[in-house]
Parts: sequence; structure tokens; C-alpha cells
Amino acid sequence: MNEAWVEISCSVPAELADIVAEHLTSLSGNGVCIENLNVDAFSHSEIPESATVHIKSYFDSTEDSAARLKEIETYLAELALRQPGLSLPPPELSSVTSEDWSTSWKVNFKPLRIGRRLLIVPSWEEPQPHPDDIVLRLDPGMAFGTGGHETTRLCLELLEQIMDNMPTLLSPAVLDLGTGSGILAMAAVQLGAARVCAVDIDPLAVEVARENLAINGLSEQVECSTTPLESLNGCFDVILANILAEELVRLAPSLSERLAPGGSLVLSGILAEKEGLVRNGFSSQPLEYLETLHEGEWVALHYRRDQPA
Repeated sequence: MNEAWVEISCSVPAELADIVAEHLTSLSGNGVCIENLNVDAFSHSEIPESATVHIKSYFDSTEDSAARLKEIETYLAELALRQPGLSLPPPELSSVTSEDWSTSWKVNFKPLRIGRRLLIVPSWEEPQPHPDDIVLRLDPGMAFGTGGHETTRLCLELLEQIMDNMPTLLSPAVLDLGTGSGILAMAAVQLGAARVCAVDIDPLAVEVARENLAINGLSEQVECSTTPLESLNGCFDVILANILAEELVRLAPSLSERLAPGGSLVLSGILAEKEGLVRNGFSSQPLEYLETLHEGEWVALHYRRDQPA
């Protein structure tokens, strides 16, 4: 079901954002959206400060929107009078529709083939797999990881390659760090992993991952939690870390420590321009760099842990 809302947007100097946002929140009884139109970054730390921000508040369409607009316009005029030399543009009104996002995004999520055998299928569709396909049913919900993003695809391609090259009698332990929807953990199980740990700092992502594990009948085969990397028990033959480049560098010692001798480490979530940053950050670890996979503006790095002398 769609609901109609009235959006009133105010453009104000960044230093006045908090006070205006608080006033709009008190009027609407809802939260506000503060837009920084200069955002073009993958990391929060890289977002430049903007001199002007746009604060959007939302009111039920049954209210007198003209009266609300006039009330906010009067407030902004009074606020400008208290700031010598400040001139604020009048607020802008528009109608918006609140869609049922839990289902509307599904129109763009179609079956996706990755690597040689992996077939990612929305949970609400019936697949048409090839005889040797590994089918992963997925409902990503609010978590990252449909397989459509370059970083996830790169991880899946490397994971399939690594698992195919495993010694026949080895059933590896796999860690999926930053599991999101759980897609990498599910692929690891289906590709032959014995122990799989899927962890994420976001409890919502963990819940989504558990739901996807249940859809695929894999709930008993994956340990899913918010346990920090440093608190995990044991070592892993394969570690998949699809997170921010800066966070990968910070975790370099812990990732190396948790990787079994001869094990493979896949690092993804890395913009191509930051490959050097990550490789420098891992250069002091007992790891052998093997290769970089590219797709679009993203890269994934493959390392192997040194065997003991």
C-alpha cells in the first residue's frame, strides 16, 4: 500500500541545520532527512562538509499543507532576522509517495549467474538451473548482498576458484566477515566448506542472513553472529572480507592471525584507486599476494598465508 505525504524542504547554512531540524521534527512528529548534495564517497570519513544543507520534513497529506508551509516560512524569516546578513530562501513544498520498499525493489532483482556454477535466484522465483548449478535462493531485505554488486560478484568468483582448487580430502573452514545477506556464507557451504562462520556488526544483517539460510535449508551449517573478529575461535582456511578498504587495513593483523597456514584471504569492497592503500596495509603481514580481480571501479585481492618453515 502507498501513502501520500507532503514534503517541505528548507535550504539552510550547515551551522543552522540542527536547530532547524529540531524545529521541523517538533512540527511534524516525524524524523527529518538532511541532504548533503556534495556526497560522492564510499566512506563516511570522506564526505566533505557542505556550506548549505537541505532539510526535508514530512507531513500527512490530510493536513493543511499551505498553512504548514506558511508557518515554516515565518519561522525561517524570524531565524534570518536574528542572523545579520543572512538571507534564507523560502521552503519548498512537494507531494511524495511512501512506497512499500520491502517489495517494490524486487522488480529489479532477477536470477543472476556468477562464475561457472553459481546461480543466485530471488526467493520468490522458480529457477531453471543447469544440471551442475549451485542454486542460492536469496531475499536480501535491508542487508547488502544480492550478488549484483561488483564487490559481491568478485568475492563469489574467487571463492568458487579457491574451493575448486582445494585438496580433495580437505573440508575447509570459511569465515564470511561482513556477511550482509549471507550470500557468501551460503555459497561456501554449497561449494564444500565444513565449518562456516558468518559475522556482521549489524544485527539486522545477521537476522536477514539467518532468514536466507533458512530459505536454503542451511541454518544448521552456518554459525551466524555479531561476534567481533578478534573474539572468534579457531582459524579458517578461507576468509572472505567484503568491507571498507580502511577497515580492512585496520583489521590486517587480526585477519592474518585468524587465517590458517596455506589459507586464502579474499579482500573486497575496495575501490580501484584504494588498491595501493590496502596492499600497503597488508605488506607487513605473513601473506603472499596472489592476484587482483577487477570489475568496474572495484577490485578484490587474493592473498595466501605463508606455510610454516
